[in-house]
Amino acid sequence: MSTTDSGKAPGSTRQQRRERRKSTSRRHNPQAQMALKEHLRELRNRLIKSAVATVLGAVLGFMAYEPFMQYITEPLQRLAESGRTATINYSSVGGSFNIMVEVAVVLGLIFASPVWLYQLWAFITPALHKNERRYAMAFLAAAIPLFLGGCALAVTALPAAVYALTAFTPEGGANFVEAGIYLRFFLQLILTFGISCVVPVLLVGLNVLGLLSGRTVLKAWRIVVVVVLVIAAMAAPGPDPVTMLYLAIPLLVLFFVAVGLCLYLDRRRAKKQARQAAATGANADRGTSAEALRSMGSTAHGD
Repeated sequence: MSTTDSGKAPGSTRQQRRERRKSTSRRHNPQAQMALKEHLRELRNRLIKSAVATVLGAVLGFMAYEPFMQYITEPLQRLAESGRTATINYSSVGGSFNIMVEVAVVLGLIFASPVWLYQLWAFITPALHKNERRYAMAFLAAAIPLFLGGCALAVTALPAAVYALTAFTPEGGANFVEAGIYLRFFLQLILTFGISCVVPVLLVGLNVLGLLSGRTVLKAWRIVVVVVLVIAAMAAPGPDPVTMLYLAIPLLVLFFVAVGLCLYLDRRRAKKQARQAAATGANADRGTSAEALRSMGSTAHGD
């Protein structure tokens, strides 16, 4: 008797688990109506999947470490070939290993980004309404290519930035660049331009939500131009203005395109509100006319 019960227990337990997963999964529960415990369980599962993908991506990052470092240190190698002393320096015994781990983690996050972005999207979207989901999809469709484009723009500007910054080294001096500082400089340059290219999309998103008007954005154009030129000058310092303009012009074009879209959306929203107000007024007039006719009829019957 006990043997039979113990034999059935594993199967029934698995069946209960399948039923519980089915009843709490987003596929069978699209409205995300879950208890807090179930939400936390789903969040844990998605975090685990993202972490596993990141670890696997970090393994690929270890394999890609050598070509990656050769690529980002190529500007320094060109300086050395031109007769100027410039080389990567590891300041401690374990410095090279620490840099390898840091590079592997960063590359792992990049390689695993489709997985953890999907997990984030799958966790959030069931709580969004249809319109909100459509806006979120439009935002991602615009933001991801612009972010990647900004990163690519920064990568192309890296050699000019390194050459210009090391040009201030006095004659007879040498540039022994600490590897960690150089890596962080490279990542900061990429992230700065990637995020800068996404800011116009954020402005349009705030306008769509009704939190920011196009005229308000347009009033800040002088400040934006100065900030963009300063960022471009910091990324590509030196007497040559061509590289600075090469970096600044795309950012300014994106900003003014965002301003144009915000103004267009403001005008369309104002026209829609005017039509709704006119329709409301017409309905009120029809209601008043009907009431007047009923009043006239009751008066005639009274006479």
